[in-house]
Amino acid sequence: MDATTLAAMDDRLDRLVNLDIGSRGIEPLYGAARAQQGQSLVGAAADAMLAVPQGGTVIVTTGSVSRAWISAGIGENDGPSGAAALARALVLARRATVVLVAEEALLGPIGRVCQAGGLALVDLEQARLANSEGSLAVLVTRAFPLTDAEGPPAAVAMLDELQPDLLVSTERVGRNRNGIYYNMRGRDYGMGRARLDDLFDAGRKRGIPVVAIGDGGNEIGMGNVADEVRKHVPFGAEGSCPCGGGIGAVSTADVLLTAAVSNWGCAAVVAAMGARTGDARLLHTAVSERRLLDVMTAEGLINSTHGIIDDNVDGMSPETHLAVASLCTAIVRDAFV
Repeated sequence: MDATTLAAMDDRLDRLVNLDIGSRGIEPLYGAARAQQGQSLVGAAADAMLAVPQGGTVIVTTGSVSRAWISAGIGENDGPSGAAALARALVLARRATVVLVAEEALLGPIGRVCQAGGLALVDLEQARLANSEGSLAVLVTRAFPLTDAEGPPAAVAMLDELQPDLLVSTERVGRNRNGIYYNMRGRDYGMGRARLDDLFDAGRKRGIPVVAIGDGGNEIGMGNVADEVRKHVPFGAEGSCPCGGGIGAVSTADVLLTAAVSNWGCAAVVAAMGARTGDARLLHTAVSERRLLDVMTAEGLINSTHGIIDDNVDGMSPETHLAVASLCTAIVRDAFV
């Protein structure tokens, strides 16, 4: 496929997943991130994924402890299905060893969502064997510490052990400038939360590429567009939350992909990966989305906007999410003709 056609597909995917249906202020963040990147955000993310060496290693994180002040075991349903789609595409396209990192309390539900996405859960040695043979699509899960004191040394140890080629974050909250983790309503919910921005900050210092996907301004990577978060996101301005620093995350990324719903961004990235490789197996279809919505509901992951366990994500109906998955597939359909 020629570069002009591919760029047009990437641009349509960008515009689709940044439609601000939820009125959360994502479009100004998208404009700033797009100008900064100098190209389609979806395309840049897909290129970074496909730049992983064959048989390389990728760390992926997701999972938001949505009601941490009530229970550290209550996670939300935006993030896990998108991470599952990304991990699956990385395994199929690059035979990558994908290590999904999150809180111990959320690894079970998120791991089972990834299983529903087509990945068997194994340990690191087994994953590397499976990927070297190309015999099985697999995923490794790892827990990360919950305290500020444990985070930095754990990050160093994990990077030393895994030597990752890429770090990927989707719908993963990062600290604001005062070190606080805030939700979209300006409430501190850092308790019971793995300090994974330590891992990404350490990776950036080592020159490991980082792709970050977010929809609210408080996620890892949103430091790229900090000014726009302060201007356009509720509780983003300084003085609008208890510590005075705003909810915006300070961590940065090589590629920041904004999206109205983070799961949509992931669906667009794997569509762009499929278009580049001609491999339709990478696509996250409406059928896949329906299956993962059902599994996330069964696993007790909540619709964080409404505070209820159902198959709405970020307060939007399942039909909306199925439509976005279908449209991502439709946009790249000519790549498989």
